[in-house]
Amino acid sequence: MDPVVSIRPLLAIAVAGLAALAVLLLNKRKRLRDLVSPLAAIAMFAIVLSMAPTVLAGGTVELRLFEFLPGIDFAFRVDALGMVFATVSSLLWIVAAIYSIGYMRHLNEHAQTRFFACFASSLAAAAGGAFAANLFTLVIFYEVLSLVTYPLVYHHEDEKGWGGGRKYLVYLMGASKSALLAALALTYHIAGSLDFVAGGLLAGSDASAALLTVVYFCYLFGFAKAAVMPMHAWLPAAMVAPTPVSALLHAVAVVKMGVFCVLRVVFHVFGTGLLGGLSLGIATAYLASFTILMASIYALTRDDLKARLAYSTVSQLSYIVLGAVLLSPVAMVGGIIHIAAHAFSKITLFFCAGSIYCASGKRNISDMAGIGRRLPWTMGAFFIASLSMIGIPPTAGFVSKWYLAEGAVAAGETTFLVVILVSSVLNAAYFLPVSYAAFFQAERQESRTTVREIPLVTIPLVATAILSVLMGIFPGYFLTLADGVIR
Repeated sequence: MDPVVSIRPLLAIAVAGLAALAVLLLNKRKRLRDLVSPLAAIAMFAIVLSMAPTVLAGGTVELRLFEFLPGIDFAFRVDALGMVFATVSSLLWIVAAIYSIGYMRHLNEHAQTRFFACFASSLAAAAGGAFAANLFTLVIFYEVLSLVTYPLVYHHEDEKGWGGGRKYLVYLMGASKSALLAALALTYHIAGSLDFVAGGLLAGSDASAALLTVVYFCYLFGFAKAAVMPMHAWLPAAMVAPTPVSALLHAVAVVKMGVFCVLRVVFHVFGTGLLGGLSLGIATAYLASFTILMASIYALTRDDLKARLAYSTVSQLSYIVLGAVLLSPVAMVGGIIHIAAHAFSKITLFFCAGSIYCASGKRNISDMAGIGRRLPWTMGAFFIASLSMIGIPPTAGFVSKWYLAEGAVAAGETTFLVVILVSSVLNAAYFLPVSYAAFFQAERQESRTTVREIPLVTIPLVATAILSVLMGIFPGYFLTLADGVIR
């Protein structure tokens, strides 16, 4: 099928960018300002969906803007992998925008205009990355995303906020300025291009195995948003941000941009054949497995709910990487659809953490005994999302973990099947006690103050919990896209 030339990829990015500008211009008209993000999110999602039929049929939507250097264009191409990321981020922006309004209003947070403008800008950057046609365009939007989310991390402007913000920039910008820049330069030197190519841009190159190995690990650690250990410490540190930002970091844009970039490298820069020939797939699988298990153990030790969820994210992201580098088609499908499964479930969990804080001021799990009777919708949604993270049917997490487990067997790597099973047990160990305490433990006498659900906060988290179940029952859309990536 010939590519469809269209301005729609640029329009999707422009909608979010113009929303950020509109938020700034409406600074003094708060009601209108708050309406901008939900309306822009709906428009962006509609534009993304309008390209889905072409991509589902095996085609692409392309737009070339200009040539930067010989062989390097600033260009967009919407393919199956990009559509997975764009669909998830644009859909979840709708509920995140509504949730953010309720959260920020209830807590009367300062700098709300800056918050909503940066939030919209981050979605523009995420869409740009999803639709990038080459490494050059991808890295530009990757860097923009780091910069526009930095004010969200230091939002509270206290000592913890500035400290978390510094670590955020050091890891994300430092890695890109060193490892990532080196990887780009070496790739261009070897291939004379930075375009994404089916089967791998570097496949068939005459570069030495040692040089290609260096390039690969520069990409793996340069895209630090993927949080593969040891490039993970920025993520728990960023939890000083308001909870809607945590949801953005962990589900909608930032970390998903990281693993999306790694998948681009695996599928369209190196290719599965070259990775297998260099034994880089199996090496990365062991590194991802270490991250999965160690981050789960860290999560077990955290009493702060957001910190526990942060380490859970570090672990869950490496499922996506693991699926891709096992190099079996079934495992690769599992890794790709886990982008969506994790997003729907993890945003629910962070929304719930924010709802608990808004309603009660509680952050620590040890203080949440009995809170489920006060916040039944919130804690019910938390329980459903927890089941998805563990991999219990009929949730989204079950579908992706099933494909990952089956893919590990198909690849003849039972070690990684054991990793998936053990990590699921660890998931249960750090998620289920939260729901048990909330619903079955007695509430402390001193905590029996007025605690109630907040509609603008509760409705979005119930919606995303439902999405976690719906994807588990009807995974066809994402499975079709995943098949399109590996075909």
